[in-house]
Amino acid sequence: MADSCPEGVSAALGGKRQQFGSRFLSDPARVFHHNAWDDVEWSEEQAAAAERKVQENSSQRVCPEKQVDYEVNAHKYWNDFYKIHENRFFKDRHWLFTEFPELAPSQNQNHLKDLMLENKRNEISACRSSEDGHGLTVGEQHKCSSSTLEHTAQMFSVEETVTQKLSHLEICADEFPGSSATYRILEVGCGVGNTVFPILQTNNDPGLFVYCCDFSSTAVELVQTNSEYDSSRCFAFVHDFCDEDQNYPVPGDSVDVIILIFVLSAVLPDKMQKAINRLSRLLKPGGMMLLRDYGRYDMAQLRFKKGQCLSENFYVRGDGTRVYFFTQDELDTLFTTAGLEKVQNLVDRRLQVNRGKQLIMYRVWIQCKYRKPLLSTTS
Repeated sequence: MADSCPEGVSAALGGKRQQFGSRFLSDPARVFHHNAWDDVEWSEEQAAAAERKVQENSSQRVCPEKQVDYEVNAHKYWNDFYKIHENRFFKDRHWLFTEFPELAPSQNQNHLKDLMLENKRNEISACRSSEDGHGLTVGEQHKCSSSTLEHTAQMFSVEETVTQKLSHLEICADEFPGSSATYRILEVGCGVGNTVFPILQTNNDPGLFVYCCDFSSTAVELVQTNSEYDSSRCFAFVHDFCDEDQNYPVPGDSVDVIILIFVLSAVLPDKMQKAINRLSRLLKPGGMMLLRDYGRYDMAQLRFKKGQCLSENFYVRGDGTRVYFFTQDELDTLFTTAGLEKVQNLVDRRLQVNRGKQLIMYRVWIQCKYRKPLLSTTS
């Protein structure tokens, strides 16, 4: 399948997954029997047509003056969006706990210890490459045994160091919201809380604290005035995560999970790397960054008209908000450059159906999980 796609299309459509769903369309005649189908394959003709459509709608660019306006007044356009739609536009994302079990209560316990034990087992396994050290000299066997013991001691030292850091934060409880929490989640681009509130409703871990921020002050106000908002478990604040002069209300190495749901695509591509770099520094060693966003040749990209393209694969909507369409490789570069390790980078190709209007819509989304490495045990 990938070999038959035009260059770039295979990257956007590559990768299979199971977790998004298990409803597969084997008989095209049954397409309108359900509202959505999972893991839909694209034909060579369909992929080529998508590439032609993007070339066509990208041939005429937005003038430089308007591009400056969309960047400088981005907060205004998003405020206007939320003033119009309030909390009626997006639905609560209850699928989060299926795709991102890191957000569920059972995942909050002993997360860092599990990672350390895994590293420890890998180290011991490496030293057991041959039964009873067969093929190793006496010196090599002694070195392997010593390094294993030394590594075990270092692992406990690393855990103690992390614990000391967290204990310090707990002692200085007045320094930042949620400083006494044992599990911290930060959502960037929280909108009106369609991710935050399902987390607070589902995850009753007493040690949980959720931070959420958005570019739009209107969106943040809607979160804060929601009846589900609990300031003892959540802190919502206005923040431009592309502004290097703005600080987050948490110190570095203090957050367990950072969530980016359809938000990175809304910022200028040239600013994405620095924004991810800053977020990476907030993660604890072993902490995870979770992303779900638009993939290349998604239906939304193909629907844009000439004159709405800002730059390659970056467009402006009619309401002045902007959107970028990613490939897996682009996202991998952003995260690994920020020092994170890939855990998951998959494409969700879904066929959505409007049975009333007899319409079919091909969606392409990318889902990623990248982890911050544990503290070095050799330094």
